Amino acid sequence: MRRRYVLLVLVGLVAVAGVVYLAATRTYWADAKVPLPPKGEALTNPFYAAQRFVDALGARASRDRLFTPPSSGAVIVLSRWNWNLSTRRREAIERWVESGGRLVVDDTISGSEEFTEWSGLEYQQHEKLLPPPADGHCARFREEQAMPAVPPVVPTHWLCDFDRTTFLISSRQVQQWALFDPTYGRQAIRVSVGRGSVTLVNWQPFQYRALFDGDHPWVLVKAAELKRGDEVHFLSEADHPSLLSLVWLYGAPVLWLGLTALGLLLWRGGIRFGPLAPPEGLLRRSLAEQIRGTGRFAFQHDHGESLHTATVRAVEEAARRRVVGYAALAPRDRVAALAEAGGMPATDLAEALDYHGLRRPSEVRGAISRLETIRRAILGRPARTMHGTE
Repeated sequence: MRRRYVLLVLVGLVAVAGVVYLAATRTYWADAKVPLPPKGEALTNPFYAAQRFVDALGARASRDRLFTPPSSGAVIVLSRWNWNLSTRRREAIERWVESGGRLVVDDTISGSEEFTEWSGLEYQQHEKLLPPPADGHCARFREEQAMPAVPPVVPTHWLCDFDRTTFLISSRQVQQWALFDPTYGRQAIRVSVGRGSVTLVNWQPFQYRALFDGDHPWVLVKAAELKRGDEVHFLSEADHPSLLSLVWLYGAPVLWLGLTALGLLLWRGGIRFGPLAPPEGLLRRSLAEQIRGTGRFAFQHDHGESLHTATVRAVEEAARRRVVGYAALAPRDRVAALAEAGGMPATDLAEALDYHGLRRPSEVRGAISRLETIRRAILGRPARTMHGTE
């Protein structure tokens, strides 16, 4: 057992010695700069680096979410833009360029037929897929100008990650500037349109870290004809604002007014949690008020007919108790007996007893009043017959 432990210790020592030897003779420590991942605006704004570069050159850069025509001497850089989304917007951009604006467009623009017809710039397909550049993803391109100063050596510039399947051609006679390679063709062209210019580049050299590849900063300066004090607007529809953002951006006062009106309307028509004022103490209703209220209710529902019938029935009940033989009397004799007991003309009493058709409230009240007078008069007298006392 002891020999086994000794052998394991020796093997471990040899392994540690080998690792130390390799680390000391075959490795070294050195500092390496590793780019940090973008954060903040650099993460959400694809033109953040291009904007800072333009600002450093003495121009003014901004990223716009919607197109509004700037001054005629400004620069607009379009990327991931739908040229035909709105006819009014497209015509506004065209008028702005023709009045002297400088427009720079990358290869992400869509609606190329209308764009080609207006600018004279179009894409042409290579007959076959070209091999990648010898230096990896970058190649040298020669600068072409309309009126170049002929130098002894034509300078070349590095372009990276350009489109190897297509190249650019122009149908216009006036071509101001281009980047050309015999193998890959023209990858950038600027032409005159009216008093302004349009520059088309066949890749995306101005977004995120692509600006740091090759000579892309120089391409931006040449494509935009950038000068100190210029106004540069970067436009893209890749992350267009939502409908709510647009409503808030252009109609915040109207939105506040509408929300306030809606809140007041809901508050006015909503269910309350309690009364507006504390309830008053419970008060007993007088008998007279009760009677008047019952009478108004009865008159509203059947024009007082039920109330008149009840009064007539009360008069007859009083007569049966106080007038002997009242039940055996004929109807005319009953009216005469009641009229005699109440001291009232028989004709008036007969009219009060008979309820025919609709009557006005005053007529119903008068009839009930006369019947009640008869009832009280009968109840106030001793019981007797029609021709004498009992």
